Amino acid sequence: MVSAVPRTRPGDRPWSADPYSHAVLSGRGPLFLRRTDGWLLPLEVERWCADADAVDREVLARCEGAVLDVGCGPGRLVAALAARGGTALGIDVSEAAVAHTTRLGGQALQRSVFEPLPGEGRWGTALLVDGNIGIGGDPAALLRRLSRLLAPGGLLIAETVPDADVDERVSVRIVRIPGTPDGTEDHDGGPGAAGPSFPWARLGTPALLRHAARAGWRPQGQWTAGGRAFATLRNRRTSSSADPANSPAVSSSQRPRNTSPGMPVADS
Repeated sequence: MVSAVPRTRPGDRPWSADPYSHAVLSGRGPLFLRRTDGWLLPLEVERWCADADAVDREVLARCEGAVLDVGCGPGRLVAALAARGGTALGIDVSEAAVAHTTRLGGQALQRSVFEPLPGEGRWGTALLVDGNIGIGGDPAALLRRLSRLLAPGGLLIAETVPDADVDERVSVRIVRIPGTPDGTEDHDGGPGAAGPSFPWARLGTPALLRHAARAGWRPQGQWTAGGRAFATLRNRRTSSSADPANSPAVSSSQRPRNTSPGMPVADS
């Protein structure tokens, strides 16, 4: 039910902060996630803004039915699926990312995964790549939400931290360059700019499988390619209370539309 879905507030949209928007618009970094202890995780902005590569194409080849790309970023996967004639929708809280996706020819909505979405309970595949298993800082809550979004027996493809049994929940900021030692940054989008802090999670494949088992998912497979690690999970849910099981994932009345070149899509 929609009432069970937590609504995000404007302050909960850290990926709309200036450093990330600037990186998406320019197509380059450097950009990092920074923990409170100063540890930095580089974000692969250039790869995200490029065309889908061989590793991405292997992920897309495993997709089934209509695809929901959660945290689609600049939209390379949604655009690649659209070019193949598939049904795909990207969602992202960043206006810049959604605009970039639509310019590439993909469909996207500026929306959190925890907000109401088109086609709930009917998606064939959900994607959590590029670290997006970390969204919300609570993998269990995210997995439960995705179970409700997918059709019974639907597929989740998640990218995990390679070669590590990592299971951490942290507070991070998006920073363009390392901040000053006392943690202060300038917030005007220029060098040293940082967004607000927000919760994030990092999981290796073993940790993902542990969380998934508790949330009612069935392991489907795992693989590594190009220094990246992935796991597939099957939704154990056997019935859908939202809509008839044979309904299309996105009906014509629900499809986001590209309102004008260079602008984010809007839902009908």
